[in-house]
Amino acid sequence: MTSEALPWLNQGDTAWQVTAATLVGLMSVPGLVVLYGGVMQKRWSINSMMLTFLTFAIVLVIWVLYAFKMGFGSPMFPSHHPGFLNAFVGSPGPSLSPAQLQGHATLPGAYGTPSQENFPQSALVYFQFVFAAITPILSLGSVLGRVNWKAWCVYSVLWISIVYVVDAFLIWGGGYFAHHGALDFSGGYVIHLSAGVSGFVAAWVIGPRLQRDREIDAPNNVAMVAVGAGLLWLGWNGFNGGDPYSAANSAAAAVLNTNLATAIAFLVWVVCDMVTGRKPSLLGGVNGMIVGLVAITPAAGFVNGWGAIACGGIASIVVYYAMNYASSWRFFRSVDDTLGVIYTHGIAGFAGGLLTGVFADPGMAVFYDVSGKKYIPAGSATGLVFGSATLLKWQLFAGLWVIVFSAVATYVILKVIGLFIPLRMSDENMEIGDVAEHGHEVYPSDIPSLGAYQEVPAAVATGV
Repeated sequence: MTSEALPWLNQGDTAWQVTAATLVGLMSVPGLVVLYGGVMQKRWSINSMMLTFLTFAIVLVIWVLYAFKMGFGSPMFPSHHPGFLNAFVGSPGPSLSPAQLQGHATLPGAYGTPSQENFPQSALVYFQFVFAAITPILSLGSVLGRVNWKAWCVYSVLWISIVYVVDAFLIWGGGYFAHHGALDFSGGYVIHLSAGVSGFVAAWVIGPRLQRDREIDAPNNVAMVAVGAGLLWLGWNGFNGGDPYSAANSAAAAVLNTNLATAIAFLVWVVCDMVTGRKPSLLGGVNGMIVGLVAITPAAGFVNGWGAIACGGIASIVVYYAMNYASSWRFFRSVDDTLGVIYTHGIAGFAGGLLTGVFADPGMAVFYDVSGKKYIPAGSATGLVFGSATLLKWQLFAGLWVIVFSAVATYVILKVIGLFIPLRMSDENMEIGDVAEHGHEVYPSDIPSLGAYQEVPAAVATGV
C-alpha cells in the first residue's frame, strides 16, 4: 500500500509521531531504569531497574488488549448532554486488528465528537502507551526498597485499568473536564500529579523502608543518575513536542518552551541552594530539572516563552521550599516517599496545571483544522494574565479531582491486593536486598555477597 492510496496520511506527521513516542519510551527504558539504578543504594539497584522493565512490559500488553480504548475510545456511557458520568471513561476493547493498526487515527473528542489525525491509529496507540507506562514507573519511585514485586505487577495492571484510563478520558479523551475547557497539554495532571499522589499513598499503605535504608540513603552511582536525567531532559522533547499530533509550529514551540522552563528551573534550584547556604549539588540540580520538565508539561503548547520562564521559575521555588522545609511537616514526615515523588511530580504537576490557567496565551496556535488546512488559535486557552479566570477555575477543579480520585482509588486497590499478596517484601529479603529478590547484584564480584546463600565447596569444607 502506497501513501498515495491514503489521502489522509501525512508522512511527516507520522514520522514525527513515532519518533516522539520513541523519545518518550527512552525516558522510561533506559532513562528511569538507569536513574533509579544509580540513585538507589547498591543493594536495591537491580530491584529498581527490574521493576521498571516489568512495569513497562505489563502496561504495553494491557494497553493494546483493552486499556487504550478506555482512555481514548468511544464513551462507555454515550450522551450529547453534559454530565460527569456520561463522559467518565471509554469502552474497553483491543487495538490489534489490521484496520485498527493501519486505519485513520481517531480521537473521541468532547462527548463522543470524533476528530481525526494525519497518521495511523497504531502511531496514536503507541504514543499514548509510552505516556501510560511512565506513570506507574514514576509512582514506583515512592516505594522502592520494600515493595513486593509480585504485588507491584498486579498493582500496575489495576492502577492503569482503574485510575489512569479515567483521568486520561476525562481530560484528554473528550470527557467531562475536557468539555469544560480544562487543559493538560502533555500530562501534568494525568501523569505527574496522579503519579505523585498515588506514589505517596502507596508509600503510606506499604510502610517505610528499613531504618538503616532511611538513615544511609546515598546513591550508588551518581554518573548513572546524570545519564538517566539527561535522557529524561531530551526525551521530554517527544513528551511535549508530540502532543500537537503534527510536525508543525506548535510542536516546535512546545519543545522550545520545555527546554526553556527546564533550564530556568535548574538554575533557580542552584541559586536557591546558594542563597540558603547549601552547596549546589548535582542531585539537587536534577530535582530542579525534573521540576521544570513536569511544571511545563501541562502548559507547553499553551504559553508563550515568557510564560514558560515563569512556569519553570515559580514551580522550582515552590517545590524547593516544599522539599527542604515543608517536608518536616508531620503530613510529609510520616510517610517514607523514597525518591520524593510527591514533590518533584505531585506538587510540580499541580503547580504547572494552575500556572497554565494563569499564563495560557490565546495567541498560541495549538489546534490544526485538517479540513480547512489552517491553524486555529486556542481561544479557550486564555489565562488569568490575559483577562480570564475561567480556565484557572477549571484547572483547579480538574487538579482536585485527580488528587482525590487517585488517592482514594490507590488506597482501595492496594488494600484489595493486600488480601491476596503481601505488599511488602519479607523482612529477611529486605535485609539482604537484590541478591535475595533477584539472585544477583548490580556490581558482581568474586566475593560472595553478604547475606546471600552460598553453597560451600566440599574441598573447602574438608580442608583439602
